[in-house]
Amino acid sequence: MNVYDFKLEGGDGKVYDLSDYKGKVMLIVNTATGCGFTPHYEPLEKMYEQYNAKGLEIIDVPCNQFAGQTPGTDEEIHSFFTLKYNTQFPQMKKSDVNGENALPLFKYLKEQKGFEGFGKGPKAAMMAGLLFTIDKDYKNNPEIKWNFTKFLVNKKGEVIARFEPTEDMKKVEEAVVKALEE
Repeated sequence: MNVYDFKLEGGDGKVYDLSDYKGKVMLIVNTATGCGFTPHYEPLEKMYEQYNAKGLEIIDVPCNQFAGQTPGTDEEIHSFFTLKYNTQFPQMKKSDVNGENALPLFKYLKEQKGFEGFGKGPKAAMMAGLLFTIDKDYKNNPEIKWNFTKFLVNKKGEVIARFEPTEDMKKVEEAVVKALEE
């Protein structure tokens, strides 16, 4: 089993078969409209514009599981991102990434790359403190911790990295570039 075995429904009802992305690098991200990390859309869109022709696909999965930060319909979410950030990459239907109703793709991604920490710095400390109040055992499970967790998939469909929302987007881009060169 690999990423190519999954299909996702777009916010517009279109079905995206991830096997259509064979030979490409994918960055799969759970997103939100009202999160402190929502500005990640700006570097994500820049990466998409710069690297899409070289084989990068970004798969955007809006999720409302973290403090209700993605209210609204799929149409409203799509309008927000396209108007505010001019996003051009495909946006999927708002979905769960944790729990009983989690998308099978996200169950698979978490099995491949578990949580390894938030790193260092003020944002990392803030997230660690917040997560500790929600789940005292958060460090020991692979669940998605917050919006804008990113999974990097190589050209063979293998999950090669997981980036928590606290990760510097420059490091995410460096990993994308490296995967594109391999």
